[in-house]
Amino acid sequence: MKKVILIKNGELVLKGLNRSTFEDMLIKNMRRRLSDLGKFNFIKAQSTIIAEPEDEDVDFDEAVDRVSRIFGIVAFSVAAVAEKELGKIEECVMEFLGDELRAVRTFKVNAKRSDKKFMYKSPEICREVGGYILSKIPALRVDVHNPELTVTVEVRDRHVFVHGNQLKGAGGMPVGSSGRAALLLSGGIDSPVAGYMMAKRGLILTAVHFAAPPYTSPRAELKVKKLAALVARYSGRINLAVVPFTEIQEHIKDNCPEELFTIIMRRLMMKIALRIAKNDKCQALITGESLGQVASQTIGAIACTDAVATMPVFRPCIGMDKEEIISVARKIGTFETSLEPYEDCCTVFTPKHPRTRPTLELIEQAESRVDFEEMLSRAVSETRFCSIDG
Repeated sequence: MKKVILIKNGELVLKGLNRSTFEDMLIKNMRRRLSDLGKFNFIKAQSTIIAEPEDEDVDFDEAVDRVSRIFGIVAFSVAAVAEKELGKIEECVMEFLGDELRAVRTFKVNAKRSDKKFMYKSPEICREVGGYILSKIPALRVDVHNPELTVTVEVRDRHVFVHGNQLKGAGGMPVGSSGRAALLLSGGIDSPVAGYMMAKRGLILTAVHFAAPPYTSPRAELKVKKLAALVARYSGRINLAVVPFTEIQEHIKDNCPEELFTIIMRRLMMKIALRIAKNDKCQALITGESLGQVASQTIGAIACTDAVATMPVFRPCIGMDKEEIISVARKIGTFETSLEPYEDCCTVFTPKHPRTRPTLELIEQAESRVDFEEMLSRAVSETRFCSIDG
């Protein structure tokens, strides 16, 4: 029995004359994400994209799992291909959906006939197929309003597709349709969620992580790579930049007021991230900040941090509380990894009493005590890069 994946692409249908461009980008992403499983043909048909495996030995279950995490897909169905003959359609329904039908109490049949040459109209298909199902499983009951299982028969120009309930897709826009952005990725809960949320809006991600050995261990870096890989299951490949930050942090500690340490550190991180972002053709930065969550995330602190930014800074978690962020982290599988007890450089030298209402004048005055330019340039030149796949 031949199986295909029927893909519904959600808000892409609203793109008017540009719709085809977005659909082609979605197909490109699907082809890349499924390439190691075997060859697939992708066919655009009305509001559906059909993913059809060419090889019989394709790991179809794994392909379905990956499709469920590809942004730009609002819903999809695993469908069996039937011959365009009513008896063959009925046999296909029982072969493909028999186990699901036996596991429920109520069902209905939904027919879509785009090939008007097919001799049975939609109501007739529903009646005939529904009757056949009941003859095979008499304990079932038809419920047209709230069925546990909807059996859908789609009669198209070339084939008939049979499938059960639609599965929920990842939603959003195809990755790459909105450009590139650099994610400041720590080992915490928030930044992986921020990266996931902006990839969902079509951004290709470059991740920038700041390491501070010996204050942070190699396991902290491995943790961040694991987090990047978990996000990459949704976003696709992520370029990860690991920046040596120890020298800069020690100079801040030795030369700047303790209460301003975190704000100054974040401003210097932002400056480095901006340089890496521009080198990787990014057009924005992404952070996991949530307003008021910690002292460095007050309006005044964020304003001081943003004063050094020369490109937009996206903060998709800004209006979320911690429970909402944790809920997304659990959904995408990053929460448990984020809890691993390996510190990142953001938790090193944390001041006991950070200033919550800093002024830009005060911050710039403190920074002027040290010429950080040479250290920033050295940190960028010594940055290590790798590519992370999901």
